[in-house]
Amino acid sequence: MRVTQSKLDLNLVIALDALLEEESVSGAAQRLHLSSPAMSRTLARIRKALGDPVLVRSGRRMVPTPRALALREEVRQIVERAQAVFTPAGELELATLERTFTLLADDGLLTLIGMGLLERIRQEAPGVCLRLIPEGPGDSSVLRDGRADLELGVFHDPAPETRVEHLVTDDNTGVVRSGHPLLSGPVTPERYAAAHHLSASRRGRLHGPIDEGLSELGLRRRVVASVPTFASALLVTAHTDLVARSGKLLARPLVERLGLVMFEIPLELPKLPIGQAWHPRYDADPAHIWLRGCIREIAGTIGPGAVGPATFGSATGGR
Repeated sequence: MRVTQSKLDLNLVIALDALLEEESVSGAAQRLHLSSPAMSRTLARIRKALGDPVLVRSGRRMVPTPRALALREEVRQIVERAQAVFTPAGELELATLERTFTLLADDGLLTLIGMGLLERIRQEAPGVCLRLIPEGPGDSSVLRDGRADLELGVFHDPAPETRVEHLVTDDNTGVVRSGHPLLSGPVTPERYAAAHHLSASRRGRLHGPIDEGLSELGLRRRVVASVPTFASALLVTAHTDLVARSGKLLARPLVERLGLVMFEIPLELPKLPIGQAWHPRYDADPAHIWLRGCIREIAGTIGPGAVGPATFGSATGGR
């Protein structure tokens, strides 16, 4: 069926299908809930678009032209395909689902949530593959570009199109090796500031809220080095006298294993609202909805903090 782009109208295709099926203007009108005059006008438009009468009168009935007969099957297929496009997707079958999801997150979060997610996927959707990738210093467009399906982290200055759902709230904690000199007495702001510190920042930042808090007290600390993730900071801290900062939930899986000790930082620091972020192209995707639900449920078991509804935000981490 050849119709020029300027004349392309899916309604004409649907009307043509009804006319060829019914071989009657009144029958096609009734089928499409139109008046007979309206269907007659539509037939006139079809005739003009195709350059063919389509239906001609033969006694008391109308019969299709040879061109119309040749188009009948093609027109039917077009209408069926169009109906399939606008038919709601069927129920998600996890047992037969085959798909690869890419998750972007700090390696501490990948350990905290990703491991439980892997087990959940193995049990419910064995055909699903999970690609876990670390954050980089320039990942602000990774969701928009489709390089990741979902990002986990702390999100600041959100881009308007990105959805962010709060999962759990973490608290800041200081971390040192067991037997560290800082633990020999009360951890005061003065003793804390006097220690040598290690920063965890994917952007390589050496200063942040801790320095602002110390500055208000007239104190200043020395940051010896910066590493890209919380987990790498804990590994370095386990073998040095450096003092690290982490989230309590993020540090928990590695603290005992590495012989580390957590302590309260003697400053008022902002909490760490951990969430999941995705591009709105996946809002109604059943498989993506299932994945987000799995992560939401896992996050609900690991610590305090209400799990909230989706809001607008961006996938630009704050570290």
